[in-house]
Amino acid sequence: MSKSTDSETLSTHIRDSMRGDILAGRWAPGDKLQLTALSQHYKTSSTVIREALTRLVGDRLVILKPNRGFFVPTLSLAELKDINELRCRSEEFGIGLAVERGDLAWESELIAAHHTLERTPYRETKPEAQLTDAWNRAHQAFHAKLLEACGVPVLIDLCSTLSDLSQLYGRWAGTATRYTNRDVAQEHREILTAALDRDAKLASRLIRVHYETTLNAILKSGIDDGAEQHGTAPAKV
Repeated sequence: MSKSTDSETLSTHIRDSMRGDILAGRWAPGDKLQLTALSQHYKTSSTVIREALTRLVGDRLVILKPNRGFFVPTLSLAELKDINELRCRSEEFGIGLAVERGDLAWESELIAAHHTLERTPYRETKPEAQLTDAWNRAHQAFHAKLLEACGVPVLIDLCSTLSDLSQLYGRWAGTATRYTNRDVAQEHREILTAALDRDAKLASRLIRVHYETTLNAILKSGIDDGAEQHGTAPAKV
């Protein structure tokens, strides 16, 4: 039992590490994920790597091509639009349930998640000024907490997957989202206030505007579908 538990723990750790590296843009869309190279990088066996990759296939962050192996997904802007629309509709529904069902503990945890988001450095100090990985994690945690009280695990899992896919697409945009004249922190404050006020209609509208603003920044950045083959370094959604 102990060995089985240790194996599962290691597989989960490697899966989480690989997920973070994929979302951080370590590999370009379409890159092949070589088992030997990954085993060396993560200092573990090819069996553990294969298990982690298989789990990431289920999360849609890795593609398995028969007789060819594992790959980072290739992407298209047409698909991005569909993903964004599905994300908006799913989270609009989810926040409606959350504000109905959320209790005081949820409110407290939501406020704490927002506090972490506000206090986490937003941009790197490098010339390309990417969003920091820490801020991106806090951003996803805040949006996940918004939906948590809906109490529908299938919906929560779907929204998590869509969030990851959106982040992958945002990686194409480089610093494009820096020049939108938007106040992202204020957008989050308004979403938080609407949720705490139990105003589902307003919270839903603000979430849609929040995501569509980022989508439009990516679409206006001049990126086309050919970017998927060139390993363009990304910004996060």
